[in-house]
Amino acid sequence: MNLEEYQRRAGETDQNAKAHDSTQVSQIAQNSDVIPLLGLVGEVGALLGEYKKLLRDGATHRKFGDEVKEELGDILWYVANVATKFKLSLDDIAEQNLSKVKDRWSPPEGARHLYDEQQLENQRLPKRFEYSFEYRSIDGARKVVMVDRLNGDSIETTGDPLTDNAYDDDGYRFHDAVHLAFAACLGWSPVLRKLLRNKKILVNRDPKELAEVEDGGRARVVEEGIAFAAYMYAADHADLAGVGAVDSRLLRHIKQMTSRLEVKDRTTKEWNDAILRGFAVWRQLRDRDGGRVRGDLIAGTIEFIPPSH
Repeated sequence: MNLEEYQRRAGETDQNAKAHDSTQVSQIAQNSDVIPLLGLVGEVGALLGEYKKLLRDGATHRKFGDEVKEELGDILWYVANVATKFKLSLDDIAEQNLSKVKDRWSPPEGARHLYDEQQLENQRLPKRFEYSFEYRSIDGARKVVMVDRLNGDSIETTGDPLTDNAYDDDGYRFHDAVHLAFAACLGWSPVLRKLLRNKKILVNRDPKELAEVEDGGRARVVEEGIAFAAYMYAADHADLAGVGAVDSRLLRHIKQMTSRLEVKDRTTKEWNDAILRGFAVWRQLRDRDGGRVRGDLIAGTIEFIPPSH
């Protein structure tokens, strides 16, 4: 039996079908929606009740498997009924759900691609980078700067000088590590592109429209917004130490923010991993009060190197 057939046959046993007149707003029509919703909640509670009995009685609860099978069947009936009431296909729901969880948890298929691989070399993000986060005295203030350790013979400051811009020491001065993680793990960072253009290391990508849309002010604002949202989320979750997965709501928000940019094809798993790796590096920079960050866009990796190395 497939889901479509099950949904149809389950509907034949519905004792609270909607009125045929879809324009009629009546208590009967409202009840036909509410009853299966309440039934779904009730059956989930019954399933939990069976598990409670298993915890209490252990192996003596010999009918546990049969009871769970029955409760899951009731839950499935109510799910099908709710879908029917709202004119949804159970097949479509199942397919969409599998697509969502695959995007969330499965590694991407196929070879890893970079968005600028068809551009000239001076329009591409560096395939490998190494930046040190160091303190400099600027305008009478002690600020963190990001120093390029690979590009050319001279040591150049790449990032803007930063402090925490806060009353408390919260390590935000090292947040460029998150942008570097986006570059290394996703192959995307309009913010890093801007910093490298300022240093004449990169030029705008061709055509002009591509540079305006993908590397312009709006794209940079999106990236900064994502980095800050992730930073605030991390602040409420132990700075993501020991965290294996970022909340799905944050990832959905990120996907919405990037839905009109080239990075829209990165999966929620890729975003999840980029954020976790970026904050792993950020925590080490904060804890050691500096150090180096090395990234490889080909391998999609980023790592922290202690200051003494």
